[in-house]
Amino acid sequence: MIPRLPQLPRLLTIMGSGETAPTMVKVHRSVVEHLGPGEVHGLLLDTPFGFQTNATEIAARAVTYFRDSVGATLEVAGLRGSGDLDGPAGDTIVAKLAGAPLVFAGPGSPTYALRQWQGTLVPPLLAEKLALGGALTFASAAALTLGAVTVPVYEVYKVGEDPHWVGGLDLLAAIGLNVALIPHYDNAEGGTHDTRFCYLGEQRLAKLEHELPEGAFVLGVDEHSALCIDLDEQRATVAGHGGVTVRVLGRSARIEAGEAMALPRIVEIADELASGHAGTGRGKGAGEAAGAGGGLAEEAGGGLAEGARGAAADGVAAADGAVGSTDGGGADAFVAPGSDGPPLLGEIRRIEESFRAARRASDVAAMVGAVLALDDELWAWSADTLQSDALDRGRASLRAMVAELGELAELGARDPAGVVGPFVELALALRDAARRERRFADADGVRDGLVALGVEINDTPEGSTWRLPDADTAG
Repeated sequence: MIPRLPQLPRLLTIMGSGETAPTMVKVHRSVVEHLGPGEVHGLLLDTPFGFQTNATEIAARAVTYFRDSVGATLEVAGLRGSGDLDGPAGDTIVAKLAGAPLVFAGPGSPTYALRQWQGTLVPPLLAEKLALGGALTFASAAALTLGAVTVPVYEVYKVGEDPHWVGGLDLLAAIGLNVALIPHYDNAEGGTHDTRFCYLGEQRLAKLEHELPEGAFVLGVDEHSALCIDLDEQRATVAGHGGVTVRVLGRSARIEAGEAMALPRIVEIADELASGHAGTGRGKGAGEAAGAGGGLAEEAGGGLAEGARGAAADGVAAADGAVGSTDGGGADAFVAPGSDGPPLLGEIRRIEESFRAARRASDVAAMVGAVLALDDELWAWSADTLQSDALDRGRASLRAMVAELGELAELGARDPAGVVGPFVELALALRDAARRERRFADADGVRDGLVALGVEINDTPEGSTWRLPDADTAG
């Protein structure tokens, strides 16, 4: 009997910067507390900075920050490029992403990350968390990928390409936000030149606003600030040192840190701005405490990496649709907004949880049962004409389960004498020392203990030998 899947809260946290700085500790802790009780094991999605030569160091710093400052354990996904999703190792990454209650992504290049995720199971799995349970915390470069379109920051700011949009994951569309998400919104690194709006400046952003998809608007998140969205409560809260800005064709309304409102209010503000009214950040429930971080500021712009080459085209045409789009639909192909997802996906998720519970309990029989149950489920659905990637999702999960069982089998198939040999040799060395020191009672005690454990001891003029009666190998 496969148990029902425990329901996790649906949380989306978007940080403008400071994702591993003291300013965001309180925000991270709030997410972890919502996912509790108990220790939270999250996944660091390392794709955005996967091309950097110091990627290992960046990942290690994030893991240490979450362990020491947040009180959560992060495992590095190991997804630096799309090639990492090939073969059994890729299936394992997919399984980890599917099972992680918390997924965190931060610095790097948005266009590099989008290219690596395009056409893979990553976008639908991220959308699945927002629809069915789990927490996504995306900051800096990763936050740029969330909207319908994104800014190719490095290509425009450093290389000098004409300002243009690149298709984003469009994960926010499923929660009612048709936006271009811009972190580092209040950046002032330029000093004498305008680097606001994630290094675009006013002139470039004003031009790009006219090239947004129909109905889309700009949603800006200041540095060391966060937009915290509880999708179950349909509530948005601003936390940190700055604020969040809703901008439509040059008109802006600002939501300050500490304010909270119903999530649809953000779209209402955009509509008011589009109609020429002075939008206001305050709505019902405004002013609830969001919790502000405090302390040290990280280096401005540190989350934006160099080296990625984005698609070059004019305006929205450069996007070629959202990156999440596959033959089965967009980033939300697994789960339509407002639904529980296709029945097959629900069964896959329940079986995955059953397998994980069996692994924690070291119940191999139950693990095998979960594998067989998933195989049966996929076979039963194989003739159905699905309009999603749920079958691919299930096959990847099945392969990951088989691979994990294979790892256990590899341990179990080892020669028992090879496993216990070092311990037996150590015990015999202690016995020999006791005999030389004429501590015969101690020596006999070591021998009797080994025999009780099933180790056969033979004393010869050349020394002691041993064997396991049921094993072929002896020492």
